[in-house]
Parts: sequence; structure tokens; C-alpha cells
Amino acid sequence: MGYTGWLYEFTVILYALSVLGYFIDFLQNNRKVNRTSFWLLSIVWILQTIYFVEELINLGEFPILTPSKGLFFYAWVIVTLSLIINRFFRVDVFVFFANVLGFVIMSVYLFAPRDQASNILSEHLMSGLLVIHVTIAFLAYGAFTLSFIFSTMYFIQHWMLKEKKWNRRLIRFGSLTQLEKSSFLCNMVGVPLLLISLILGIIWASIKLHMFYWWDAKVILSFIVIIVYSWFLYQRVAKGMHGKTLVFWNTVAFFVVLINY
Repeated sequence: MGYTGWLYEFTVILYALSVLGYFIDFLQNNRKVNRTSFWLLSIVWILQTIYFVEELINLGEFPILTPSKGLFFYAWVIVTLSLIINRFFRVDVFVFFANVLGFVIMSVYLFAPRDQASNILSEHLMSGLLVIHVTIAFLAYGAFTLSFIFSTMYFIQHWMLKEKKWNRRLIRFGSLTQLEKSSFLCNMVGVPLLLISLILGIIWASIKLHMFYWWDAKVILSFIVIIVYSWFLYQRVAKGMHGKTLVFWNTVAFFVVLINY
């Protein structure tokens, strides 16, 4: 794996230290550890970006064509969004949960087999339209991931309130209303992004492929994901549904996203 392999392994170690720091901060409300974890996470993002750019230069193409490289890009999106949210909204508990998931994805990529697409396949598939299609799809997945994390925090907060576990951690979760609203806003961003990605993908496939199969499992599941999340938005906006039931269905919808991936 050479330099990039060493760089990636070092990045995973720093990521583990950052997640550990956020966990300590979650338990003890230690602001010094929180700041250290944030800067470690920032370094992780920089190293991820360097690794990504080096892969881009070495391959001569956007490194998202194979499933393993897609995992890396997915992890990069999660780290990027968590840093942005932490910078502007200071939701420390959210950053902890987001980066537990991001660390798992990066670890899976570290041990995953390096599947390489052939040059002929790359030339046939790779185009500007495909890159935009896949990139937007991963951004949509990132939005749905954040929504799922807010839903998870909602359930934990709901359980803590029900069990009357009044402590400082309870305050750091924020209100149930705010968690539900944040989950809704993420889905409101994710649905149009995924719809745009799907439209671009269909256009690309119609142009590049000799035969486009509407009944392909990937295509069907992508439409199911959009339908499920659109139903969520409809229930929230048109029907005025709130609370635990809606958050539960949002969690179910995210598992549909994972199946689709």
C-alpha cells in the first residue's frame, strides 16, 4: 500500500483517539478533552483529504468507482459534515455519535479488499456526469446518516427523560423538539439531493449503456429510498406528525439506505 497505506493507518489511529476523547468528554463533560478531540478530528479530515487527493492523482480519476473507495468517500463526508455542525452549532454529543459511525466505516475500508476496476471498465463508466451523480448520492447518504444520528439521540434522550436520569449529559443532548427538527431538516436536504442524483444516473445510463434495466435491484431500491423518505416528509409537513413514531420510521428508512448501498 506504500505511503498512502501508512498515511491511512495513521489517520485511523488519530480517528480512534478522537473518538475516545469524545467518549471521555461524553462521560465526564471535560472541555479540555473535547477541544483536543476536535483538533484531532480536524487533523483526521486534513489527512483524509490528502489521501483522497493522492488517490485522485494516482488513478487519474475520481476515486469512487469501486465499493471500497465509495466507503472512504462516505466516511470523508461524515467527518466533513460533523466538523461543520460542531463549528457552527456546538452539538458535542452529536459529533461523538457521528464519528463513532465514521470510524467504523473507515475501519471497514482499512480491512476491505482493494477492489480495482479495470482500465477498460473505467474508461467506459467514468464521465463527468457519473462523478456528479455518485458524489451527490453520497452527499444525500451523508444527510440521511446525520438524520439517523439525530434520531438515535432522540431515542436516548427520550429514554433518559422517561427513567428520570437528570444529569449534565441530559442537557448536552438538547431538547427532543430540537433533535426531531434537526432530523427533519437533514431529510429535507437529503431527499432532493438523492432525487437529483437518481435523475442524473438514469440520464447517464441511458447514454452510456446499451441497455438500461429499470427492474435492476439498485434502481428499484433507490426509488424505494426516495419514496420512504418522501413519506416521512409528507407525514411531518402535511399531516403534522411528531414524536417517537415519526423518529422510529426515520430510523427504519436509514436501514433501507444501508441495504441500498
